[in-house]
Amino acid sequence: MQAIVETLFDVVYLTLVISIGITMIRKSKDNTQFRLFGIMAVVLGLGDSFHLVPRALALCTTGLENYTVALGLGKWITSVTMTIFYLLLYYVWRKRYNVQGQNQITAAVYILCALRVALCMMPQNDWLSATAPLSWGIYRNIPFALLGLLIIVLFYQSAKKNKDTAFRWMWLTIVLSFGFYIPVVLWADVYPLVGILMIPKTCAYVWTVLIGYNAMKKEM
Repeated sequence: MQAIVETLFDVVYLTLVISIGITMIRKSKDNTQFRLFGIMAVVLGLGDSFHLVPRALALCTTGLENYTVALGLGKWITSVTMTIFYLLLYYVWRKRYNVQGQNQITAAVYILCALRVALCMMPQNDWLSATAPLSWGIYRNIPFALLGLLIIVLFYQSAKKNKDTAFRWMWLTIVLSFGFYIPVVLWADVYPLVGILMIPKTCAYVWTVLIGYNAMKKEM
């Protein structure tokens, strides 16, 4: 039952976000903001597919324990692509609110992204093992959480200041995504049931993508 439900959910999710992303890229014309948003959605979907597709295959065939390497590699790739996702979202913020300068914020974003990717590349993560250390899962997610917090603050302040109703809940989608993701990082290995929080986390990212798509339909 889990295999069927989870696989169907993942297929719908990946198809939806990638399709929306491609549509936004095609229809954005000269609007850099929405083109970036479309690229961001495609990066999200393609990146997650490296983990979700092997997981679906494992659930529908011989089990997760026989796909350790594929699942580990998928999580590794997804960790990097999610960092790129937030970097692109930062530039969506700059384009949407016509932000000029702010070099210190840009530097902070790049430093956190670089630190996150560097930590993901460290061999101590032992990505391809069934017993990857929890400590490194925490280390690599510290700059990621700080990056997410920064993006939350930026969108919250800018949407409020500019009375931007289209993006007024963007900050909340990111809060929810991290709120559901962090318990999985900390406790999923000990309490596997906690892993179910990845479903609402995924729904939060779908909400993020839909915010951009609906804004494009209204504004173009």
